[in-house]
Amino acid sequence: MKSILLLLSGASLAAAVPPAKLLTPNDIVAQARPSAWKPIPDDDLLVIDLANGGRVVVQLAPAFAPVHVANIKALARAGYWNGASVYRLQDNYVAQWGLNDSDKPWPAGVTPKPPAEYTRPLKGLSITPLGSPDPYAPGAGFADGWAVAYSAKAGWADLAHCYGSVGVGRDLAPDTGTGGELYAVIGHAPRQLDRNIALVGRVVEGIDRLSSLPRGTEALGFYKDKAQYAPIAGIRLASDMAVRGRPSYEAMDTRSPTFARYLKVRANRRDDFYQQPAGGVDLCNVQVPVRKRNPLP
Repeated sequence: MKSILLLLSGASLAAAVPPAKLLTPNDIVAQARPSAWKPIPDDDLLVIDLANGGRVVVQLAPAFAPVHVANIKALARAGYWNGASVYRLQDNYVAQWGLNDSDKPWPAGVTPKPPAEYTRPLKGLSITPLGSPDPYAPGAGFADGWAVAYSAKAGWADLAHCYGSVGVGRDLAPDTGTGGELYAVIGHAPRQLDRNIALVGRVVEGIDRLSSLPRGTEALGFYKDKAQYAPIAGIRLASDMAVRGRPSYEAMDTRSPTFARYLKVRANRRDDFYQQPAGGVDLCNVQVPVRKRNPLP
């Protein structure tokens, strides 16, 4: 009888202990310690102020397209984009901005014909593997905070065209684009563009300011006339802005244990909403977390 009472007591105790809460990706991000984050350099932030008061901030990726990124920085510092606008908005594809076929001369420091920076050497990158197959490359994962595709055998890596990715507009090959015309992906990831065009960064804030603009009605989403353009008030680097009030961000370190947990949960959701974990995840469906840092007042 005594053993039965103990058994019943133990069963009651176990029933009183609630099951552990299964974490969501947002839970992991919210609980991440400061050591799981890396600051984004101010010199790698391109701040685009729209004339309607909206702001779009792009994190540049000099480790993947150094010449194009150097051009973009030189163009920003020279005020090249004065009078620029968003002139193309193709539904489920891209928003494109710049001077639209202007013959304005390039400022000093701009390389008019950059190399085809569509891939970079894999050597020197520390890859956190995605853990799921990728239909566009032999391997996929994350390096230095970026979603990348790669080939260990051939030794190359490239940034992936995910939602919010920013690339360089160009004409047909051998043209590689200079950096004066840029686009941001506002729809389903057009990964077929990988290794065919220079990706130079990603939007870290304000993608909604682009994706919510009216769609262009002409071929490829171009606006029919200039009256439909969305004017840009200014484009500058955060490092050229006053320290007080400049935008500042940090991205999750993709080599950290926190990101490893985040990646695992993205592929295997078991929290209250999900009844069937997917058991895998698409590269572009694992958005590397980015958050604002507290700016100086």
